[in-house]
Amino acid sequence: MFFGGMNRDAFVPAFQTRPEEGEVRSGSVGLALAVFMVACCLGQVGVAKGAVSDEVAIAQHRMGTLVVEAPALAEVTVEQLEHEFWFGAALANQAFDGRMSVEDTKRYKAAFLENFNSAVTENALKWLAMEREKGEVDYATVDAILDWSEANEIPIRGHNIYWGIGNRVMNWQKEMGDEELLAYLEARAFDVGKRYAGRFVEYDLNNEMIHENYYEKRFGKGITKQMAAWVKEADPTAVLYFNDYDILTGAKLKQYTKDIKRQLKLGASIDGIGVQGHLHGESFDPKVLHSSLDELAKFGMPIRVTEFNFPGQRSRFLSDNPPVLTAKEEKAKAQAIVDYYTICFAHPEVEGILMWGFWEGANWIPASSLYKLDWTPTPAAKAYHDLVYKKWWTTWEGQVDRMGSRQVPAFYGKYRVSCNGVDRIVDLNKADGVARVQF
Repeated sequence: MFFGGMNRDAFVPAFQTRPEEGEVRSGSVGLALAVFMVACCLGQVGVAKGAVSDEVAIAQHRMGTLVVEAPALAEVTVEQLEHEFWFGAALANQAFDGRMSVEDTKRYKAAFLENFNSAVTENALKWLAMEREKGEVDYATVDAILDWSEANEIPIRGHNIYWGIGNRVMNWQKEMGDEELLAYLEARAFDVGKRYAGRFVEYDLNNEMIHENYYEKRFGKGITKQMAAWVKEADPTAVLYFNDYDILTGAKLKQYTKDIKRQLKLGASIDGIGVQGHLHGESFDPKVLHSSLDELAKFGMPIRVTEFNFPGQRSRFLSDNPPVLTAKEEKAKAQAIVDYYTICFAHPEVEGILMWGFWEGANWIPASSLYKLDWTPTPAAKAYHDLVYKKWWTTWEGQVDRMGSRQVPAFYGKYRVSCNGVDRIVDLNKADGVARVQF
């Protein structure tokens, strides 16, 4: 049975203001915000990480204030359009290279847009996929994914530029002498960096280095610094991430933090920390997840959960295709996903979480999908969507006060604010904490 470990009693009713002041619908977190603010005033809430519950931490770190100014007592509506936080998923090659049926491709893309606001290339950008044979580079799938993402205003991360796991390094590279291979590594950085400059929001630079780093074995400990320098010379706007697995289980956390410190000390210009979310089984330990994120946060760098599946790679369901979960197991899976996302969303240094597959027809762990092969939604699909687009979603209807002002607590993101037939689009972002709208 799946188990996430969250306290079910921690979830509180939706916050509602007095009718004459309008109504805020932000799931349970509106009340959590009020509780947090009162507790702060009374000196009952410390600022130390872990000192407050996840629900209150979400209110503290994921909500700001929309200040609406309009004629006295004017009717105003506030409608959230997007989250600032990345709730994303991997985009499978077959939805963009013609290998998926026309009908499934249509449903795949529609389901993506219904559930996610950000993306990552699952396989398309990997060097092994782009240049399986020396000198024969295939850009078509990457280009198609980027074109679709941009057309739908979906920010996307590039996974990955290098990958030094032995069986992911092409034989033609292993057969090269050092001078030739080094030139190829540089060419790869400039090829990707220049061709896709400004199109990928960020990249995983050299994937899974703590598990194996073929290129460091060949060229020494300074190669990662050199890789980063090449990419940023090709694209000065490039944002680069570490990325590795078995970190949030705690198993490789110490090794990962040690390597991050080493690479930064060597001068590698890497900007963020990626942590995969595959290696749990049919359960996860919420305390370990909390403590692992806290440890990574000490670097002061943004954190993304880059590749999430639940159940995970150590689950007995790993190879089941099609998966057969009982109703009880489906329900528990849904709750575990809610619990995992709640912990990540509550942590101030985490900037996103991306599922590594959401449909059984294109997911390496089919049991972790939101949708069955026939596109029937699983209980996890509803639980996920209700969490992200209902509980953590703000709408408000009401009047400004007699002074022509109203402060609306709201989740960070993009909003449409309407008054007297006029619409304003405004971004409420975490960096500012407050956004002002005038009519």
